[in-house]
Amino acid sequence: MTFLCRLPILLPIALFLVSCTSADPENSLTSFPPKVILIIGDGMDDQQITIARIYLVGSSGRLSMDNMPYRGAVQIQSVTEEDPSIPLYVSDSANTATSMATGGITSPTRISTTAGTDQTLVTIMEMARGSGMQTGIVTTASLTDATPASFGAHINQRTCQGPENMVGLQRLGGREVMTDCSHYLKRNGGPGSISEQLAASSIDILLGGGSEFFDQASEQEPSMTVSDAARLNGYQIVRSTTELLELDADSKILGLFAPSTLPVRLQGEGNAVAVKIERVSGEVVLPEPFSCAPNPAFDGTPDLGTMTEIALERFDRSKSFVLMIESASIDKQSHARRPCGSIGEVEQLNEALDIAIQYAQVNPETLVLVTADHSHAAQLSSPDGGLLSQNFASPGHFARIRTPEGGLMGVNYATNDSPLAEYHTGSQIPIYGFGEEVDMLPSFLLQKEIFSIMVEKLGLVE
Repeated sequence: MTFLCRLPILLPIALFLVSCTSADPENSLTSFPPKVILIIGDGMDDQQITIARIYLVGSSGRLSMDNMPYRGAVQIQSVTEEDPSIPLYVSDSANTATSMATGGITSPTRISTTAGTDQTLVTIMEMARGSGMQTGIVTTASLTDATPASFGAHINQRTCQGPENMVGLQRLGGREVMTDCSHYLKRNGGPGSISEQLAASSIDILLGGGSEFFDQASEQEPSMTVSDAARLNGYQIVRSTTELLELDADSKILGLFAPSTLPVRLQGEGNAVAVKIERVSGEVVLPEPFSCAPNPAFDGTPDLGTMTEIALERFDRSKSFVLMIESASIDKQSHARRPCGSIGEVEQLNEALDIAIQYAQVNPETLVLVTADHSHAAQLSSPDGGLLSQNFASPGHFARIRTPEGGLMGVNYATNDSPLAEYHTGSQIPIYGFGEEVDMLPSFLLQKEIFSIMVEKLGLVE
């Protein structure tokens, strides 16, 4: 029996129990084992949340995360590869996700390994499985991307996503990155690429994109793909929403719904993006405003709420679990200066959060945390550039968005002047919580302490 119900985005959490608590006798468990649902908005800082809130529910509206009983701030931590005693103040998704997954502090691009010394950092997924708990990863990115990979694999560079991507130039964020994961190759005694490690893992549920990395030939068995190896390890592989909804077996699940990142829900009208502000005869000419529109490529893609609901329904509620859910393209669309894409990903996160809260309402001892891995480039700015009367303009890329409530919102990107991509920023990030323990959580955390909170909740030993 389905225990969840979809709710309007405006419905306060206080009403969830009235609306969704079921009289299902299956809910009458005599004890409630601890469970953790960690929801990560990649690149979701306060600017991204505010921009999305204004567009989705209006300047007087509330997202579901705004109604959560706990709100705090998180300081990210990072170190240099050359000298792990020296801090970095702007990080990437690999090392920040590693902090949450392992409690360790490492350098950018590393996946649950230590800076410089290349030691394996044990993840909360591995600790949970070692204690007989259920585990799952749900993402709108490739499963081999930095954040999900940090919870399920160990490697020195995030670009080593498949057997063919272990050495040489690999694509990352619109640029080519020199990659060398040769000592992780299976023929050299290593565990293989990220996709190979996930295929060999004991994680119960893996849902996202990344088929191009799982459909590569196995390094040691060229006649077998990584997907084939996953099947031999007990995974049922699904590649469409229909197949996902028709699952009936109790096997582990590997869902691969796109070659890499899943398509985003929203895009600018006419595929509009932020652009450089032009001058004509020395006068500033602002870009034309646009609204957000459905992205046709999203049709048929399982949304984050659906994947979250499937994952939670498949878990045995009489057992503990840890589930990591990521809305990935808040970050990716900000890199590409596409504010509507980021807005749609915040909307998907908010829907997944509704599902998680509803689950927690009927399954006591469930802790729900919502946070980000790092901050990003988008700034909510004046739609006239702020100083238009003095003929000043942003030196970056600028978009003007018509909001459903009739306003005009400026979104500015200006971390660099590259035509390729914006980059992350180093601000603190928010954290929200729901569950019996949240009134005991501090208002300020170091990012690695998120791991400690989850470990303590599950009764694991660090």
